[in-house]
Amino acid sequence: MARSTSLEIVSELVANVLTIEVAEGDRVEAGDTVVLLESMKMEIPMLAERAGTVTAIKVTVGDVVQDGDVLVVLD
Repeated sequence: MARSTSLEIVSELVANVLTIEVAEGDRVEAGDTVVLLESMKMEIPMLAERAGTVTAIKVTVGDVVQDGDVLVVLD
């Protein structure tokens, strides 16, 4: 059985999606900001943990996300 190499970038808190910094098909490097969240007037960048290609964006600007919600999937 093949092991999945996908990585889900998830929200770490309840927040609003302020901006989406990537598009499907984009290549990102470890440490790149993929989504910018806003909570309590603070901006929180969600970073790629490793290099990869964006295969799915699960949120839109203005969405309210919960702790653990998937934001972006990398392959």
